[in-house]
Amino acid sequence: MPSDNARRAVIRTFGGPEAIELEDVVMLPPAPGEVRMRNTAIGLNFIDTYHRSGLYPIELPSGLGVEAAGVVEAVGEGVAGFSIGDRVCTFGPERGAYCTARNVPAAALLKTPDDISDELAAAALLKGCTVEFLVERCAQVRLGEAVLVHAAAGGVGLMLVQWLKAVGAQVIGTVSTAEKAALAKEAGADHVILYGTEEVAPKVRGLTGGQGVRVAFDGVGKDTWAASLDSVARRGLIVSYGNASGPVTGVALGQLAAKGSLFVTRPGLYDYYRDPAEGAAGCARMFAMLASGAISVSIGQRYRLEDIAQAHRDLEARKTTGSTIILP
Repeated sequence: MPSDNARRAVIRTFGGPEAIELEDVVMLPPAPGEVRMRNTAIGLNFIDTYHRSGLYPIELPSGLGVEAAGVVEAVGEGVAGFSIGDRVCTFGPERGAYCTARNVPAAALLKTPDDISDELAAAALLKGCTVEFLVERCAQVRLGEAVLVHAAAGGVGLMLVQWLKAVGAQVIGTVSTAEKAALAKEAGADHVILYGTEEVAPKVRGLTGGQGVRVAFDGVGKDTWAASLDSVARRGLIVSYGNASGPVTGVALGQLAAKGSLFVTRPGLYDYYRDPAEGAAGCARMFAMLASGAISVSIGQRYRLEDIAQAHRDLEARKTTGSTIILP
């Protein structure tokens, strides 16, 4: 019989990792259209820190986390396509994945493929779908194009490098340490720049015969914005998809013209997965890339749910590599 008890993480104020509280709750039966999902693995993502800090304002109090894998324990009225015992995964947009169990809208769930473990699903789903839309539908990278990937040894960065190599791009990555450089090279990066000791843009220009890259994928934000501007070729594209070092503000349109008629986009995952057919196709493409070995996911660290605050500290301090999962 499923348990009616659960433990979850919540925030009641915006702030640092210390704002995260853990509490025990008694769960209600699933409402119509919902299923009860018992988590076996939970994904940790930078967007979780944005929700916690208030960079992305949310209504409080709130749960945290959008990505998890687990099993269906109960099914609400009107739910079709899911049964008790099904292995499932989710990447939001509903928050609250930092828990042992919760009731989730059935529309937010995917069945976990038989050849994908729960840990892999929790480590790969959000990041993998992010990479899918960034490469294939946002930037539309093509064979032979030169691209720049900031934070190339992070969870998204390593998957970006692999996916970009799978479509035939020339990949230049930036990282903070020699250890992370080795990870990026192992993932397939053609060149890796240590941004603490090398000037990124001149190095990129030198590696591309002075032309610059067609696309810069920038999940770091404030600290790498100037380097991205100076690294992109004429009529190139900056895909600013994250704020690990803080948000980019005060973008001057005239500067885009001066740098070579550049394009800039600040895309969001859920805008590319809003249409159900597009979402299903994107997820299927991502799982196929995983199953084929074109991309692989490195789980660099595991934390217990009780240690979620420390996981946030390590993620924000850039002490993590690859993907991180939380074990409930």
